[in-house]
Amino acid sequence: MKAEDVVEIDLTGKTSIADTMMIASGRSHRHVGAIAERVLEVLKTRGLGPARVEGLPACDWVLIDAGDVIVHVFRPEVRSFYNLEKMWGQDRPRERLAG
Repeated sequence: MKAEDVVEIDLTGKTSIADTMMIASGRSHRHVGAIAERVLEVLKTRGLGPARVEGLPACDWVLIDAGDVIVHVFRPEVRSFYNLEKMWGQDRPRERLAG
């Protein structure tokens, strides 16, 4: 879905909420929604069970909780406002860009 600025943050040993956090941006509300829907589709086809989803109707920030992996999809201005990369990655080496 051509998500932009995809970042993976390793949460292992930092929190019990998940092992990995993925953060990505979409260019518009529609793009954010399409990315989130695609992530949900892939999770379902891989048999990872029903993920919990927040924010899909507005598509400013969609949170997908798939258990060990949490995915955040933002519009760019919302992402820069919340700056999750800094909050979760400030004491660790530079986050890995997801390929």
